Amino acid sequence: MRLKDCINFHDFRRLAKKRLPGPIFNYIDGAADDEVTYHRNTAAFDTCDLVPNVLRGVTEVNLSVTVMGQKLAMPVYCSPTALQRLFHHQGERAVAAAAARFGTMFGVSSLGTTSLEEARRISSTPQAYQFYFHKDRDLNREMMTRAKKAGVEVMMLTVDSITGGNRERDKRTGFSIPFKLNLAGVTQFAIRPAWAFSYLTHEPFMLPQLDGHVDMGRGAMSISRYFTDMLDPSLSWQDVAQMVEEWNGQFCLKGVMSVEDAKRAVEIGCTGIVLSNHGGRQLDGSRTAFEQLAEVVDAVGDRIDVLMDGGVQRGSHVLKALSLGAKAVGLGRYYLFPLAAAGQGGVERALELMRTELVRDMKLMGCTSIDQLSRDNIRFR
Repeated sequence: MRLKDCINFHDFRRLAKKRLPGPIFNYIDGAADDEVTYHRNTAAFDTCDLVPNVLRGVTEVNLSVTVMGQKLAMPVYCSPTALQRLFHHQGERAVAAAAARFGTMFGVSSLGTTSLEEARRISSTPQAYQFYFHKDRDLNREMMTRAKKAGVEVMMLTVDSITGGNRERDKRTGFSIPFKLNLAGVTQFAIRPAWAFSYLTHEPFMLPQLDGHVDMGRGAMSISRYFTDMLDPSLSWQDVAQMVEEWNGQFCLKGVMSVEDAKRAVEIGCTGIVLSNHGGRQLDGSRTAFEQLAEVVDAVGDRIDVLMDGGVQRGSHVLKALSLGAKAVGLGRYYLFPLAAAGQGGVERALELMRTELVRDMKLMGCTSIDQLSRDNIRFR
């Protein structure tokens, strides 16, 4: 299979699986505990049906939306994710360039492998910073100041990761950064020589946002240990309110699920929330963002921009979320598998396919613009 043969999410996933060493593929593909929530994230969309209108004379479709003051050419964005240069040597550079081509928002993580500044040089489209709250308050302030100077438009504080999820696939493979592999792990990498060659012939692996704060040369630090040792589990609403005030701009909480928390986000001055269960990677058994969307939108949708992510694999999934009141929808694995498979070209192909599906499905729905979508055009089984 080659990139040009990929026409949907599952094709990209298969191609990524062929090209990545097992531990890295499973890091992207895996989730917490029994991975029930991971699979339900996508299955939840199947409980909802679109009800199209016909004979509406739809010739042109406008996919643009405005989210947290940012104009996006399409109602999906590339959610910030960690460690992207492990998947492909271009990493966040590829995602930033692809997002720029399609006029949409992308994010860089605190655990990103490309600096905020470099990502900004690559793309002028809106940039979000996925921020993890560290025990070291000075480090938090320093990272926020740096993000502001880099031109980041949206601060996206992750609030569902005060401890690492029980990702059992990672435990079995010993996935860690830097790699400290046993014989079984070495074998997994040995059978993917193209990945190894690419990794070894490009610049050293780094976490630029944490440069000077995490010593990458001090042996292996597993992802779960990073969460456990450096992140602050005592993070409170008072801490976030102070961050919102200090940032003084577009501020989004990623990982909100309950109506009560959504209301508190409004009260402390957030301009957006992302309904998310972290792709099923944190609390297995959590409700899906799509299932929570209607009640959260009903509670706060007139006062704050409500976004969602998790399990999105099709344009029709996006239209269902938008019909329920989401302002935009985040993509994660949807672009990570293409990134792993083919770098920037893979991400661009995935976004092109998504845009094509959205335009086609909007025409079939009888809608010329996103604001014409409403709950009138969906039914739950």
